Amino acid sequence: MPRWEGSGTLPSVPRILIADDDAGVRSVLARHLASAGYEVLEAADGRGCLDVLRTTPVDLVILDIYMPEVDGIAVIAQAHREFAHVRILAISGGGSVPRERTLEIAQRLGATRTLTKPFDRDALLALVRELVGES
Repeated sequence: MPRWEGSGTLPSVPRILIADDDAGVRSVLARHLASAGYEVLEAADGRGCLDVLRTTPVDLVILDIYMPEVDGIAVIAQAHREFAHVRILAISGGGSVPRERTLEIAQRLGATRTLTKPFDRDALLALVRELVGES
């Protein structure tokens, strides 16, 4: 059974959407994931993330919590309503609320897993493999 039930088909390699307002973080994550053999899409904010989800099948969303306009918490809530099947790895380096609390809220709203910034490449790749069913 495909992990994505929308229109379209999944690519032969897992497709991962990175949504983070920090272009440097997106670039580093995209480079690590691409070098590990994943197809990578990027969104610069929550609105862009939802737009991609509405048009393109993905296996996993790596989602920053603190973004301007539409934050990660809002994206998780909306994605859970529209795409209950999508797996979300919520990431955060903190903000006005302690990051542990923010990530706990993200998981309660539907994030599949969470990861605290900064994280190392091996920890990220292990979680990605697990979430796309490769572990």
